[in-house]
Amino acid sequence: MKIYDCFMFSDEKMILDIRLNVLNEYVDHFVIVESKFKHNGNIKNKNFNISDFSKFKNKIIYIYLDREPTNLVVIDDKNSENKKNKSLLHNTYLRENSQRNMINEGISSANAEDIIIVGDIDEIPNLEGLNFSDIKNHLVIFKQKMFYYKLNLFYKELLWTGSRACKKNKLKSPQWLRNIKNKKYPFWRIDTLFSDKKYNNVIFINNGGWHFTNIKTPEEIFLKLNTFLHNVDFKLSGLNLSDIKKMVSEKKILYDHFADQKKIDKWDSPVVLKSIDISNLPEYIIKNKEKFKDWLEV
Repeated sequence: MKIYDCFMFSDEKMILDIRLNVLNEYVDHFVIVESKFKHNGNIKNKNFNISDFSKFKNKIIYIYLDREPTNLVVIDDKNSENKKNKSLLHNTYLRENSQRNMINEGISSANAEDIIIVGDIDEIPNLEGLNFSDIKNHLVIFKQKMFYYKLNLFYKELLWTGSRACKKNKLKSPQWLRNIKNKKYPFWRIDTLFSDKKYNNVIFINNGGWHFTNIKTPEEIFLKLNTFLHNVDFKLSGLNLSDIKKMVSEKKILYDHFADQKKIDKWDSPVVLKSIDISNLPEYIIKNKEKFKDWLEV
């Protein structure tokens, strides 16, 4: 049984360095998918270079996606702003889903019993002490501590459940695994028989890792928010670079995960981040705290 760690890459070289080093002793292959296109459709530079990560070259399976999905909606300027925004959001999801599903190319040689982990690059699962032989036919969801702006600025109000895993022979698609509800449904729920998102064979891994989100400068965060999956929502919020700088300086999170998702004011959260001791972080960061000193809150 081999373990494949699979994720998308854009330009997050520091987070990639952390992920590869943290998981190297547990993982047999890293499947990295980079796209020529940002999620909003803009063309981006090719940022991955194997020479930057030569230590892992025998484990890395790198895939470059150089085409857009074929079923993008044509944006008609004659349409209402609301319809145009819905079309833009639709296309954004298609690009993101298409990039994630390219993971399939990287796991094409995996055996039926091999373990496939799917997550975003900044969702680093904690595999220490985890025996994947016990998984059997279950779907695995990792409960992860969430950090914002700095590697040790902790968002204690939310446990993140981004990383998931299952055996290759149970994987319908990488995006399917991503979309599974983070809930174990009771066996008597009839709807689980007809749903691609609701399952009763889910296992949750407590202390399941770390989600290092927006570990970037305010300028980099602003650029990301204008091009990432939820870029349409962000643009409608009216927030500018000065607003982002203010949020970062005040250690306030960008996005209220508990707000009504249909409301624009979800971009205004009262949560203030707290720094925690680096002993809560992966050992690789602890051992290299001098290397990451600019990204650790004192």
